[in-house]
Amino acid sequence: MIDLHSHTTESDGTFTPAELIAEAKRIGLEALAITDHDTLAGYEGARDLAVQAGLDLVCGIELSTKFRGRSVHLLGYFPNREPAPEFREWLGIMQKSRYDRNVRMAERLRSLGVDITFAEAQAKGRSLTGRPHFARVLLEKGYVSSMQQAFDEYLDESAKGYVERQEADFAESVERIRAAGGISSVAHPIRLLKNDDERLNEMIGGMRDCGLPALEAYHSDHSPADVARYEKFAAHYGMARTGGSDFHGANKPNIQLGTGANNNLHVPLTILTNLRGL
Repeated sequence: MIDLHSHTTESDGTFTPAELIAEAKRIGLEALAITDHDTLAGYEGARDLAVQAGLDLVCGIELSTKFRGRSVHLLGYFPNREPAPEFREWLGIMQKSRYDRNVRMAERLRSLGVDITFAEAQAKGRSLTGRPHFARVLLEKGYVSSMQQAFDEYLDESAKGYVERQEADFAESVERIRAAGGISSVAHPIRLLKNDDERLNEMIGGMRDCGLPALEAYHSDHSPADVARYEKFAAHYGMARTGGSDFHGANKPNIQLGTGANNNLHVPLTILTNLRGL
């Protein structure tokens, strides 16, 4: 069993890199990818610890991109080598975009009468600050009674406090990952389009035309019917499959590393073996 989608305290998870490696070892994972948002710091903090633990650790990243006006999360994997320096430089630009959005989000929340500062959210975000860190401050200050309510009322894309960020172009992101020696995969496709297979098929085909080599067929949000659907799309377009829990620790308490939500996930080692052969 492997898990190719996880987050640490270096982005929006609550497990430190060391804690994540320890948990992966405890549950018997054969391989783990750390896919923090816009940063490799979590992977770098876990790299030596994984070697000591005898765990196969894959360098990964999760990027927010735009495809035909729609926000798409893109996973980047470097299963055979770490990314080239040029890719790390480009990540710096993505990190600045995230920073600018967070400053504007704090301003937006204050305009709604919420007593919050960017510094308060940043104090909880370590390397990078994201919406879960704003949610944590909202919860601690009593504006909401749960993390879910913080997103529903203030932080989700349709909520009153949401602020868009400048996202990277999808095709450019796929190419930058490829040029850096990596493999890209669209994360949790269930969030792209629901109950419209015709449009989703056309969308995935367009992404394939941009050079996308893989699709995350296995994810904690996916039902067995969803998995079958995404496996079918991947086969149709000759794409590899990826999979992971999208583990965030206490920020998504219903999702467990390796096994997802209510044990709905089991990603075999062959998935990673196939990626390494691309």
